[in-house]
Amino acid sequence: MVLDVLLNLEPYAMDAIKLFAAVENQIIQGFLCATTITTIEYLCAKNIGRKSTTQAIHSLLDLFAIAEVNRKILIAAIDSNFSDFEDAVLYQAGIYVGVDGFVTRNGKDFSLAERPIYTPQELCGII
Repeated sequence: MVLDVLLNLEPYAMDAIKLFAAVENQIIQGFLCATTITTIEYLCAKNIGRKSTTQAIHSLLDLFAIAEVNRKILIAAIDSNFSDFEDAVLYQAGIYVGVDGFVTRNGKDFSLAERPIYTPQELCGII
């Protein structure tokens, strides 16, 4: 979802922008996993350049709370039944900070989740 906004990926950008606005207007609280920030930096630097990426990361850090990744989260992730370790880390980091649900365009990757999984379009419809 974040890359949809930063890279203006159509047709997904508009729903993601609406969710960013909901976070900015404190309608919902948004969390990003600490590892997500490093992935975003890597992918965006290749696409929009270092300077724009640095500005974007600063904006993300101002807007979103960060779900940390520590030993406890990594152990929970590796011991989980998730088939993808990165998704397991995101999920466990969110559980650790107490999120109510997760937003992703890849819901099938979170089929084992015990919290609601929303597409950006679904969450926009709810809020």
